[in-house]
Order: sequence, then structure tokens, then C-alpha cells
Amino acid sequence: MSSIASFAAQKPQITQLEHGEQTLAFYTWPNAPGVAQAVVLLLHGLGEHMGRYGHIASALQAAGYTVFGYDHHGHGLSSGLRGNLLHPHQLVDDAAFVIDHVRSLTHSPLVLLGHSMGGLVAARAVAQGLPHIDALVMSSPALGAQTNMIQKFLLATLPKLLPHLRVDNGLKTAWLARDAQIVRAYQHDPLVHRNISASLASWVITEGAKTVQEASTWQMPSLLLYAGQDQLVLPQASASFAQAAPPYVVQAHCFNVMYHEIFNDPEKAMVIAKLQAWLDSRYAV
Repeated sequence: MSSIASFAAQKPQITQLEHGEQTLAFYTWPNAPGVAQAVVLLLHGLGEHMGRYGHIASALQAAGYTVFGYDHHGHGLSSGLRGNLLHPHQLVDDAAFVIDHVRSLTHSPLVLLGHSMGGLVAARAVAQGLPHIDALVMSSPALGAQTNMIQKFLLATLPKLLPHLRVDNGLKTAWLARDAQIVRAYQHDPLVHRNISASLASWVITEGAKTVQEASTWQMPSLLLYAGQDQLVLPQASASFAQAAPPYVVQAHCFNVMYHEIFNDPEKAMVIAKLQAWLDSRYAV
């Protein structure tokens, strides 16, 4: 496959989907010619937005896949307080709503591709048995969080007392990727935020641990891609999931030298190649 750098990021069509009293920004990238082999629904990470994924969408389209995405509640162009949850089921409920919308547009096989917190949301959607999902890809999923003793103490108390209290997420942008241009663009992106509520932090930690515990019973065909030098989520959690999961169901690959955003690190073409090979093994015509 050609390098991901050869695929210019395309501008998606963005529409607002009404979900109850909330709205979710839904991204549709222009379809490539021909019949799509499968549909890939992208789920982004904490504090960012789907507009950062145009280069991934373009590469997938060039490989014959239709690509959609959306901004989580409290992120990007979607409604809601930045980094907050209305209730613990918010993120998975939103995913279910968007999946139903995608199914109204196409009946091709549906692959969820989630990065970081989005990888965890996609994994919980699978674990909870949401219908219409045919396969899962997790990129540096938030299966284990980097927390110190003070943060652990606060997370044991604040979600019960002040669930919607929002604080700085503590993300060190230098650890996003080994590409200074990517880091600078993230730092100056007006749609990126640094907020996280006590309820959202608690959800990430609780559901991440639960996902690792459920690995041995995993039944969804899955690809797990993670960074060996990740300082934003624990790569050991991904390794534990891969070790416990049935090998005929979950294929895992660790990119040892990479930082958290493996699709933005200098060797990103390797990640796209691994992703396409796995997708093509299932869906290539």
C-alpha cells in the first residue's frame, strides 16, 4: 500500500444528528468510486475531535472502504459541556445511536475503529452486545489509565459528590506523537479542549479495567494496535487484553517505539498498512 502521506486529508460533510436534547456532529467523507468493501466508523479520543482524522479516512477510502465518524458528546462540534457526561451510559448510548444512523445509510459490514477513549467506547459497545457491529479495531485504547495516588483518591470520592466537576485532563501534549508538527497543531486547535469531569474519568478507569477482565470471553473479531512508548494510557493494559483474549479472535500488534497517536507518529504508514491488511483479509473482494 502507498504511504499514508500520499493521501491528502479530505474535508468531510458534517451534519448535526439530534439525539434527544443533544446533538452529535456526524462526519461523512466523500465516497471513493466503486462498491465499498465495508464501512468504517471512526471514534476519536478524549479532548479531540473527528476533524483530526481526515488523513485516516482518505487512506481507508483509497483502499475501498466507506468512512464515517462523529464527535462524542462534549467534544468537537457536538453539544454538551466540554469533557462532561450527562450519565454513565452516555458514550455507549451515543455510539448505538450513530451506528443505527449508519445502518440507515448502508448495510455493508460495519467496523468500529476507535482511538484511545474512542477505542474504549467501541470496546464497550461490543461488550454490551450492540447490534450491527461486524468487527472492531482499537488504536491505543484507554484500557488502563496513567494515574497517581492523589488522582486515585479523588476518583474514589469526586464522582459521587461532584460528578460534573471538570478539571484539566493532565495530558502532556509532548507525549502525543514523535512529530513536533502534530503536537503544535494539537496545541493550537480551537476544537481541542483539556477538560474532563469526575464522572467521565471514573467511567474510563472502571470500564477500561472491565474490558481487560472480559478479554478471555471476547468473541468479536478484533484488531488491537498499540504503542510501546505510550505515556498517556497504559500499554500494559493492551498487552494484558491481548494475552488473555482468544488468539483466533483478537490479533494484536505493539509498535514498540511509537507514542500514543500511532496514526500520527512518523511511521504511521506501517500502522495503516497493518490496518488495511487486516481489513482486506476479511473484506477484500
